[in-house]
Amino acid sequence: MIRIFALLILLIPGFLAAYGIKLMRDMLFGILLSPFPYLWLQFLIGLFLFVAGLSFVAGFIFHRDRKKNKVQARFRTQKKDKA
Repeated sequence: MIRIFALLILLIPGFLAAYGIKLMRDMLFGILLSPFPYLWLQFLIGLFLFVAGLSFVAGFIFHRDRKKNKVQARFRTQKKDKA
């Protein structure tokens, strides 16, 4: 059940990143969508959505791999000694 929730949490930023790519592509072909008054604004919002969605998914995967020690040595967390 928890894995289904994790998948749903990852799908939302994934869809936002895909919509950001669509906005940038439409700007390159000169298609202005209704909520945006300018093409450059449409591109910037699409770029922001793409970067935000991609960074969320990448951070989630990095956090998961870090917990399982499947990252390079420089990315592993330092274990603190209890005195």
